[in-house]
Amino acid sequence: MKTLKWGVLSTAKIGLDQVIPAMQESAHTQIQAIASRTEGRARQAADRLGIPASYGSYEALLADPDIDAIYNPLPNHMHLEWTIKAMDAGKHVLCEKPLGLRAEDVQIIQAAAAKNPAVKVTEAFMYRHHPQWAFVMEKVQSGLIGSVKMVQSHFTYFNSDEHDIRNIAEYGGGGLLDIGCYCVSSSRGIFGREPERVMSVQKRDPVSGVDTVTSGILDFGDGVASFNCGTLSNRWQGLVITGTEGCIEVPFPFNPPHDKKAQVHVFAHGDSYTHELEVCNHYALQAEAFARMVSNGEPPVLSLDESLANMKVLDKLSDSARYW
Repeated sequence: MKTLKWGVLSTAKIGLDQVIPAMQESAHTQIQAIASRTEGRARQAADRLGIPASYGSYEALLADPDIDAIYNPLPNHMHLEWTIKAMDAGKHVLCEKPLGLRAEDVQIIQAAAAKNPAVKVTEAFMYRHHPQWAFVMEKVQSGLIGSVKMVQSHFTYFNSDEHDIRNIAEYGGGGLLDIGCYCVSSSRGIFGREPERVMSVQKRDPVSGVDTVTSGILDFGDGVASFNCGTLSNRWQGLVITGTEGCIEVPFPFNPPHDKKAQVHVFAHGDSYTHELEVCNHYALQAEAFARMVSNGEPPVLSLDESLANMKVLDKLSDSARYW
């Protein structure tokens, strides 16, 4: 399988601290270059992570003929523009979630991908690559816990930095797009279909305007998913699936630790046990899946259709909150 040479757009913290180091562990990934709006910042990041090349502009990176693929961890409002520019430059793209600010942005990316099928594009929902999700989905689909009736999830952290991009409304900041998207994506996957209706309530910062708390309900007909996400709350996450004959608890559904075994608790038919999975890094697994998609033509773990469907639900939740 071909080893992909990657370029990274921006020196975003998630890239420097988590994604790039993990990708460098992948057998078929070579981080070849990184770009920032200033050469000094790009060079500093390159030196820190052992990346061969650095560029003082995003355009210069896209013009590098040695780059096969682009990792795009730019702020949310820049995802659409630079994903399209990377595609136009003939680069494959792994773009951080969400692909855009509204469903219309994802549709633009879909149209661009349809015109150039040789270029592969996917959304970086890293949690989908962790083996704990394959285990959870196998148990749900096997009928072990019966018919799923409820999915309850939460994802919170505390970030009061007014200069952080996650706290700037025009940059696509706020809890729903940043972390609520995980709750929506996982609930849709567990039920295996789209919700018939959604409702939400939000609390917004009076100065920045971003949602600091979003609570949502997704009605799947014979089952309901509920979630809470927040950016000024204690750092925590969790997910519980309740069926007619049991339940499954995932203590760290979205960011399981990279240095210890992930655990899934299963309760069914009067029995209970904890399943442990081998230590792994879902960012590295994400890079390997992307390489297989490009080199071997394997279907993406997350298709653009899936990304669009998730964004449509996020749009409806955001719109719903305006009525309360």
